[in-house]
Amino acid sequence: MAIEVGGRLPEGTLMRMGNEGPETVDTRRLFAGRRVVLFGVPGAFTGLCSTAHVPSYMRAMAKLTARGVDEIVGVSVNDPWVMKAWGEATGATMAGITLLADPSGEWIEAMDQLFTAPPVGLYRRAKRFSALIEDGVVKLWNEEAAPGVCEATAGEAMLAAMA
Repeated sequence: MAIEVGGRLPEGTLMRMGNEGPETVDTRRLFAGRRVVLFGVPGAFTGLCSTAHVPSYMRAMAKLTARGVDEIVGVSVNDPWVMKAWGEATGATMAGITLLADPSGEWIEAMDQLFTAPPVGLYRRAKRFSALIEDGVVKLWNEEAAPGVCEATAGEAMLAAMA
């Protein structure tokens, strides 16, 4: 299913680390009755994802919250242990950004956002995207036009699109 403004996100399951270990996160519940900024990245601990994408949402967090955003959620095709470590290493967790794992890539695939780039060792990864989700419905959708850039999907771009 290709994502379109006005469409509903697919239902699925993501993962996070909880106090007792890995926990599942039902996407229907995650977005129900809430205003959420969602962003997808190719991989935790990868260059642009760590140096540009996550920091852009850390910088924009206060302004996004002031505009009624309940939560900022980043997702990647990684395991929940890696996403937890990445959140701690980048400061995203302390800043209040939720980083979730899609270990199999099934949810990302259901959104038609999966790609593979063997020359750089990336298989079944998320394209770089961002969205404003209200009660499970896509209100804003952004994708990067080319790999290796974080412009249209950065936190500042989301702020500008919401103005």
